[in-house]
Amino acid sequence: MIPFPFPVAEWDDDAVKLMDQTRLPGTLTYLHCRTIDELDHAIRVLAVRGAPAIGVAAGYGMVLSWRLGCEDGLAMDALPDRFAQDRAQLAATRPTAVNLFWALNRMDRALKWALADGCDQVAVAEILLTEARKIHTEDIAMGRAMGQAGQALLPQAGSVLTHCNAGGLATAGYGTAVGVVYAAHEAGKKIHVFADETRPLLQGARLTAWELQSQGIPVTVLPDSAAATLLRQGRIDAVITGADRIAANGDVANKIGTYPLAVMARRHGVPFYVAAPASTFDAMTPRGELIEIEQRDPDEVHGFGSEVFTPEGVGAFNPAFDVTPASLISAIISEQGVHRPPYGRSLASVLDAG
Repeated sequence: MIPFPFPVAEWDDDAVKLMDQTRLPGTLTYLHCRTIDELDHAIRVLAVRGAPAIGVAAGYGMVLSWRLGCEDGLAMDALPDRFAQDRAQLAATRPTAVNLFWALNRMDRALKWALADGCDQVAVAEILLTEARKIHTEDIAMGRAMGQAGQALLPQAGSVLTHCNAGGLATAGYGTAVGVVYAAHEAGKKIHVFADETRPLLQGARLTAWELQSQGIPVTVLPDSAAATLLRQGRIDAVITGADRIAANGDVANKIGTYPLAVMARRHGVPFYVAAPASTFDAMTPRGELIEIEQRDPDEVHGFGSEVFTPEGVGAFNPAFDVTPASLISAIISEQGVHRPPYGRSLASVLDAG
């Protein structure tokens, strides 16, 4: 039986232990990152992915950084510089996911407090581990709270369309958008999920379908291009996605392909919901057009795994995310509840919390 919440990222035996999502759904296996370079690589290749999960992994990464510095025999006054270098390396891995920077900032503050209190190397290591574990457990709690708030928006029986993976695999284990489905399932609601395959890396087909099936929730995978047909046929009661960054005005950056879903949902009168924890809200970014969009390797579009689909020499455009304007979003769900337009007012408290 697969444990739930999913053990996506945790501290284990002086290493950052990650569920290797590049191997799913065929193989359930784990990576033990024992260096910052190994963790950097795991984040970049999407062994761990999803904004909240990246934040949890980065929190444990800073614990690893401090301990490695101690093992290398660095003097106490040299350790913060190593910590800062490793922080900068991890911060450069995924520029769009704001949870990464949120977690790194929390670990920075924990280090500064520990140093200001005159803690020795061992005590600092314990303080950092405690803070990283708080980030981890708080994310699961936020997921459950979001789920309870959001499931009230879903019918007693019906169908939900989602994009990419915003479930337990994208978080500390419970989920954001898919967490709403889990909460509805726990409440006895009969929800069928239609999961976009999510090209080019198939997070919906590989990950969302795998985790929903593992929890006994019916799921159907569809090509991204088939979503409009389902909406037009009236077979979808709600579209719900996660987010990698939410601007102060409610604009949402999420996996590429989210924006056209929002457009199609509006065209067919279907509510479009976004679920995300406070750590995903960015009060410092006033609107979505200012969000940096990660550009990924064109080879991800040319093929999958060892298979190449395109003729040699053909170009590829591969943005990891797009931005959905707040005007297309029916409601945003956080651990504080359901926020509705106008978002400049309704998001004020969660922006302060983030």
